[in-house]
Amino acid sequence: MENIGSVTNISFGENYTKQVETPTNITIKGILGLLMDNIEGDEGKREVISLGIGDPTAHSCFHTTDAAKEAVVESLLLDKFNGYSPTSGLPAARKAIANYLSRDLPYDLSPEDVYVTAGCTQAIEIAVSILAKPNSNILLPRPGFPIYALCAAFRNVEVRYYDLVPEKNWEVNLKAIEDLADQNTVAIVVINPGNPCGNVYSYEHLEKIAETAKRVKTLIIEDEVYGHLAFGENPFISMGLFSSIAPILTLGSLSKRWLIPGWRLGWFVVNDPNCIFKSPKIVERIKKYCDICGGPATFIQAAVPKIIESTKEDFFRNTLKMLKKNSDMCYEKILEIPCINCPYKSQGSMVVMVKFNSALLQDISDDIDFCFKLAKEESVILLPGTAVGLKNWLRITFAVEPSFLEEGLRRLKTFCLRHSNPKTLS
Repeated sequence: MENIGSVTNISFGENYTKQVETPTNITIKGILGLLMDNIEGDEGKREVISLGIGDPTAHSCFHTTDAAKEAVVESLLLDKFNGYSPTSGLPAARKAIANYLSRDLPYDLSPEDVYVTAGCTQAIEIAVSILAKPNSNILLPRPGFPIYALCAAFRNVEVRYYDLVPEKNWEVNLKAIEDLADQNTVAIVVINPGNPCGNVYSYEHLEKIAETAKRVKTLIIEDEVYGHLAFGENPFISMGLFSSIAPILTLGSLSKRWLIPGWRLGWFVVNDPNCIFKSPKIVERIKKYCDICGGPATFIQAAVPKIIESTKEDFFRNTLKMLKKNSDMCYEKILEIPCINCPYKSQGSMVVMVKFNSALLQDISDDIDFCFKLAKEESVILLPGTAVGLKNWLRITFAVEPSFLEEGLRRLKTFCLRHSNPKTLS
């Protein structure tokens, strides 16, 4: 296998240097773990404020609905779901997910189109694995979620990056897709709502993406793990709405919308009403891959129908209200920091990308150096943009307690002022 990354040396004084792998063989959890290790090595530090990972369950203001907890307890106490489930998923769970996703589509999905996975990460692995073939390539967004590149590397699939354009609300550079695609392109990956950018694509833009996929004769892997977490101008639109134009493999989970990432309940769905991609051979390939990797716990799958059916809209509305409030605060506080620019206010998901101007700072070499020194000096964790494909950018997660977020951004401002180049302040 080819080398899929490089190594960067990060120095903390004369006697301490860390090697950080970048960019395509790094994981978000991996680099956040290194940042945390750097803090834990120092005595007497303040409370750690992590704005680096999208797990809102660490904060009391974000908790799942009682209906979800009751559904899991009920399925466990029934004592009927302690054995193996079918590797494609329990029939009742597949049917419930098909019905749930069909609410956003002009046609009804069949339960047979749905495969239950251990979170969206396993859905990504399945999607890349079943599409892999000799000399194939896959088009990934930059910035994007690094697990796609890792999965592609393990399957010897060439990665080609197309850029998202920050000045256009992180829209897809459609011309880049047409320039990059060839007869060996197996898929275009689209993440909506966006991670790491917080963008939410319009109906018109999604339609253009589908039309572009049709022109280059490939399908779309649509990552909707943040599906329906939209709180800006654009409502959430499922890419499956355009599956009559180009086949869509929809990936998603209960993790973010229901605030239960640790339950690891995701799905891989074939949206292909015209059967351009779907064939008996493809279906058999997917089923065999599911036989290899298995799925989430049976009692969690058994709870899915009740989780979906019993969750009230108030729960979703309250989550969106909190996310919007925090997004607004994040944007406003970032405007107060001279060396950091936020070109696009987050409209969805739980994250936002910001760019720092290294020319306005001293003793900061790049985004990784920025994040390690921020962690060491202020006990604040941010994700360096290199981890998601953009050097000298930062990803901030705002799905935290408002007071926690406010304090983290205050420390970020203090750090930037401390490292500001005196010549730029005059």
